[in-house]
Amino acid sequence: MTDFTRRSAVKAFGAGALAVATIDSAAAAAPQPATSPPAFTGNFQPKPLKFDPGKLDGLSERLIKSHWENNYQGSVKTLNAVRTRLSAALADKDAPPAIYGGLKREELHRTGSVVLHEIYFDGLGGNGQVAGSIKDALGAAFGSYATWEAEFRRTGMSLAGGSGWTILTFNQHTGTLSNHWAWDHMHGAAAGLPLLALDMYEHSFHMDYGTQAAKYIDAWFRNVDWEVVDQRYRRAIGASRA
Repeated sequence: MTDFTRRSAVKAFGAGALAVATIDSAAAAAPQPATSPPAFTGNFQPKPLKFDPGKLDGLSERLIKSHWENNYQGSVKTLNAVRTRLSAALADKDAPPAIYGGLKREELHRTGSVVLHEIYFDGLGGNGQVAGSIKDALGAAFGSYATWEAEFRRTGMSLAGGSGWTILTFNQHTGTLSNHWAWDHMHGAAAGLPLLALDMYEHSFHMDYGTQAAKYIDAWFRNVDWEVVDQRYRRAIGASRA
C-alpha cells in the first residue's frame, strides 16, 4: 500500500473514531427511547467456528484463533457499539452532519467486516476439492474451473502487501459469477451475493507466512469447503429466480 493510501485510511478511521467519541459525550444528555428499534440495536453475536482450527492444512490453530478472536470479534463488538450510538446521534439535533456521517461510515465498514469474516470462516474446514453445481457454473462463466482459479489467485495476489478481500460473487441483477477485488470491507458490487471470500489483510496470514502471500493462498485453497460454497450458490440462484 502506498504512503498516500495508508494516510488516507488512517484519516478515515480517525474520523470514525472521533465520531464515536463525540457521540459518547453527547449520549447522556440526549433523550433515549424506552426500547430501541432494530436499526439501532447492537445485539450481534460472534458466530462460532464450524471446524476444529487445529486440523486445517497449512493454517495454524494460533493464526485462526487470533484472526477469529481479535479481528472478527473486534468488528462485532464495534458494530454493536456504533449502532447503539446512532440513536443518540440522531436525537442530537445540534450535532454537525459530519459526526453522523462518521458513524454511518463506521457502521458500513464494520458490517462489511462482520459479514465477510463470517463468509471467510464458513468457507474453511473442507478438503479443497471443488464439486457440485458451482464447479460447472464456474467452468461455464470462465471457460474452465482452472481459469477461474487462476484469476481468483491473481486477484488475491494483487492485494498482497496491502489489504482487502477477493470475493467470488453471484450478481442477482446480471445473473453472472465474478471475482471482485475489494480494497476494504465496503467494496462490493451492487446486487452481488458473496459466495466465497479470501481475506488478504496481513492479519489473516502474516503469523504463519510473513510476506509469502502466495503460500497462504495455496494453503487456503487446500482448506476450502466447496459444499458450503455450492449451497450458497444454489440459494443465490433460487433467490434470483423467485
